[in-house]
Amino acid sequence: MPVWRGYGNVSGRATLIGAGLTVLWLFMLLIFWLTAGDAGSGPGRWVSVVAALMPLGLIWLAVGLARAVDELREEAVSLRAALEHSVLRKEPPRNAAAQGVSAPAASPMPRPAQTAPARTVPHPSLPRAAATAAASEPDLRQTSLGFDAPEPVELPTQTVIRALNFPDGPNDREAVAALRDALRDPDHARLIRSAQDVVTLLAERGIYTDDLAPEPTDARAWRRFAEGQRGQAVSGVGTVRDPEIIEAATAAMRADDVFRDAVHHFLRLFDRSATALLPRLSDDEIFWMADTRSARAFMLMARASGLFGQDG
Repeated sequence: MPVWRGYGNVSGRATLIGAGLTVLWLFMLLIFWLTAGDAGSGPGRWVSVVAALMPLGLIWLAVGLARAVDELREEAVSLRAALEHSVLRKEPPRNAAAQGVSAPAASPMPRPAQTAPARTVPHPSLPRAAATAAASEPDLRQTSLGFDAPEPVELPTQTVIRALNFPDGPNDREAVAALRDALRDPDHARLIRSAQDVVTLLAERGIYTDDLAPEPTDARAWRRFAEGQRGQAVSGVGTVRDPEIIEAATAAMRADDVFRDAVHHFLRLFDRSATALLPRLSDDEIFWMADTRSARAFMLMARASGLFGQDG
């Protein structure tokens, strides 16, 4: 929030005090010159003029410094607000108990594993023939211009999972560091930004991922998902089954083309990234990953989109 520029802030008070001191000093000089007679004539008069003006210069120098400090403070507040709003953007929790979703206590963290190259998997909503044709066509967009694509960054699975849950605020240093590392990888950066968009859009519609109550995670269903199975075979992935929330999410997609496009883009990115990540996860890490805000948004919107079958 911008600071009001008036007499209620530092620069306003400094200006008011400086003006008051200036008036007081000029009044004192006027009294001195009226009572001094001829004492101020000759060269001594110039000395007295300089001596009279120096305090005024010091007064307004101090006022200028106070105003500069106030402006720097305003810029710091604005930068902090921009960081919290855009870089660490997530849905506002509805209550304090909803904050801080962390790894389950029964899920000890194994040692980090090296990241395998992500492999592209067609989205289940695409026709098989179209997906096959898209996979067979070479991508000439960058090579034709002579640009080098950003190299992927190898990340520990713990870092990826923490980034998928987003930080709970600037003080969540571990999650902030994981998010910063994940954003250095182009594929993870696209997924995380897309997930943040969807989570924020859901929150604007009164649907908060922190408030969702998924059923227990089925690690075997997630592994079938990683193997490329879709539909009823992976219905256990979509453990968000609240009919009212699913209906609200479905209605929001039908009513808002921008929201629907953002959801479809997110589903494709999560499908591809999860398929590459899951083979490297233990069951405990799958339970943790499935409880992140990104995974909850995926389970809800995938079920709302009918990706798990009609009666999954």
